Amino acid sequence: MKEGFLHYLWNYQLFDISKLATVQGDAITILKRGIYNHNSGPDFLNSKIEIANQLWFGNIKIHSKLSDWHEHQHETNFKHNALILVVVWDCDTPVFVTNNSPIAILQLQQFVSQNLLDKYESLMVKNRYWIPCEKEIHTVDSFHFNNWLERLFIDRLVLKSKNTALLLNISNNDWEAVLFQLLAKNFGLKVNGDSFLKLAVSIPFSVLRKEQHDITKLSALFFGQAGFLSETLEGSYHAVLKKEYTYLKHKYKLSPMLKKEFQFFRMRPLNFPTIRIAQLIALYHRYQNLFSLLMELKTIDSLYQLFTIEVPEFWNSHLSFEKESKITKKKLSKPFLDLVFINTIIPLQFCYQQSINSLKEELLFEKMKGLKPEKNSIISKFSALKIEAKNAFESQALLELKNNYCESKRCLDCAIGSQLLRN
Repeated sequence: MKEGFLHYLWNYQLFDISKLATVQGDAITILKRGIYNHNSGPDFLNSKIEIANQLWFGNIKIHSKLSDWHEHQHETNFKHNALILVVVWDCDTPVFVTNNSPIAILQLQQFVSQNLLDKYESLMVKNRYWIPCEKEIHTVDSFHFNNWLERLFIDRLVLKSKNTALLLNISNNDWEAVLFQLLAKNFGLKVNGDSFLKLAVSIPFSVLRKEQHDITKLSALFFGQAGFLSETLEGSYHAVLKKEYTYLKHKYKLSPMLKKEFQFFRMRPLNFPTIRIAQLIALYHRYQNLFSLLMELKTIDSLYQLFTIEVPEFWNSHLSFEKESKITKKKLSKPFLDLVFINTIIPLQFCYQQSINSLKEELLFEKMKGLKPEKNSIISKFSALKIEAKNAFESQALLELKNNYCESKRCLDCAIGSQLLRN
């Protein structure tokens, strides 16, 4: 039996407490189960129990079997002298503390219902279902389910904030530079996201600031660093950018990427890296203080308006420097901007608000609830299990549930798994 399950049983008192007794036969009454300790040492602190009509205050240690006590050499650890009870599943040997005093032992297995054990076993069976509780998840009441979704959504924002914090540390807390890097990664989508992030990191933001007022220089900077100006091609626009980049590369001592690091294969034309780079160029040519503008955004409509940009004229008739297309405005679509809002703007607002101690969770929730849910295999599978994501807030929470709970079978840490076990 796993210790994590025993911790869960004790924390929620999921056993018959009416006839508890130690292995020595002394009656046990639990008056206070104690505070769950997630660090080293006893598992529950400041507990209060009565054993054989004697009141005890102290700590509790939990093990799968008592032989683990000796294996971990607890009998030599003075921290365990304050123990008042050892809870085990299998009592296979007596235990003592450093002064050789015996400790009261509770063997838990005889007080746990078979029904609860069967439920736990069902959840823990490996590779049985897509998620452990897929046969029961739709039965969880909406109150518990919706509260858990809020926690999952916040957890997802916290996880994304860790990456933002790392980028902030590298850039000396330059929020504009971090926004640029995160936006670039988002513009690259799943296929080219890492390459776009590498491109953004390769362009010192101080250089971008100096050159963003000139669309030709800015275009040369971006396409040159991405490796698209390394060849000699026919066409005056490519030649102009190539000449300009040669100067910028020498001036700022830049090291370009390789063009082959960007993928075009099996991509829709509007997702070609050349088009997405051109759109980034247009965005940063238009706005000098994009971060402050985005942090003040209150609605998705204001995002659409802010990102209404026009790429350099060349790209309205081209998909790459070599390939022409029919003349179309290469605008940013609403579905694409929704992804920008979900994956970049909201997480960055969350991180920034935390940094200035002005977190507005409810407003963040409202913004996400105003967006349509993402469409992917995970959300589709939840839908088949009668769990419909009505908006982006819920789809993000479900992604967190699947990736960080279901995949690693963290059912005991999950409000859904806990609810199903206790029903």
